[in-house]
Amino acid sequence: MRELTYYIGVTLDGFIAGPDDEVDFYPLTPGFEAFLGANLPDVQPSHVRASMGVGDAPLTEFDTVLMGRRTYEPALQFGVTDPYAHLRTLVFSSTIVDPEDPNVEVVRTDPVSRVRALKAEEGLGIYLAGGAGLAGVLLDEIDRLIVKKYPVIAGSGIPMVSHAFAPKQFAFDDAQALDNGCVVLRYSRIRA
Repeated sequence: MRELTYYIGVTLDGFIAGPDDEVDFYPLTPGFEAFLGANLPDVQPSHVRASMGVGDAPLTEFDTVLMGRRTYEPALQFGVTDPYAHLRTLVFSSTIVDPEDPNVEVVRTDPVSRVRALKAEEGLGIYLAGGAGLAGVLLDEIDRLIVKKYPVIAGSGIPMVSHAFAPKQFAFDDAQALDNGCVVLRYSRIRA
């Protein structure tokens, strides 16, 4: 069965973006970008993969990406209907206009049942790109976390997961400290 991995960048105080979706405060360095290109190429947007020199690299970990409307819309504002053209793309929204891109499926029904169907298919892993609301709805379906913890305190903003109080346990798998002060943490769901 395929696994769902939530890959996300967060501040020390747990925000993925500022109150108005700001993300320009995350420190980036050439070493950090090289790490992402070498270790997490599947989850980079297609234009970023190309700039990293891994645009044509075969997929190794993920072949599907899931996004909510707020995560997807910034690309549309630049005329990009599929920011992850190298992956099968699903956008969960009841309000977004279908971009009529053959690689993009707009899902207007229950996200949980659609993700369960995806997990039952053959293929590589499923990458949850965000956002907080979709992650909250899919929390019980998330099998793994890859968290880029940045050395920044935002004070307020969009939380990593938006949901009611419902603790979920994950086991620590690995951590890598990078030259920009970011620590990439990997966790696996503890299933009872």
